[in-house]
Amino acid sequence: LSNSTLTGARVTDGLTIEYPPRLDGVRVLVVDDDPDTRQMLKAVLSECHADVITAASAAEAIKEIEQRKPDVLVSDLGMPEQDGYELIKQVRETESADNAARVPALALTAYAKAEDRVRALAGGYQVHLAKPVEPAEFLLVVANLAGRSTE
Repeated sequence: LSNSTLTGARVTDGLTIEYPPRLDGVRVLVVDDDPDTRQMLKAVLSECHADVITAASAAEAIKEIEQRKPDVLVSDLGMPEQDGYELIKQVRETESADNAARVPALALTAYAKAEDRVRALAGGYQVHLAKPVEPAEFLLVVANLAGRSTE
């Protein structure tokens, strides 16, 4: 991921968002085994006032979800032990068993071939973004999943 950050409504590595989404009160769970990626995504989301929780593994993410369900789940797919596919499978099975509403989920991955995207979407994610992720696109996707407009 690039080291870009939002400065006001500008994204420093190219794309700009004229009206960045307001994510006040939106709880986003970011799951990635890479600490730099977790921190960058948290920083970008925090600039739009999201309530960001981070987890370094699928097991940590499941504990967080059990404590308080997020409004949006953002997960890396390629993690050791349990990967993002196993995480979403477990989340979806729990939701089905509890008749709970589905958490909108975004898969982030270095695996960007069409078959990777299809596997992620078939596995239970709503959106698949390739790394390195463009912060402006990432924010707009999270806002869309959370049901927030950018106006």
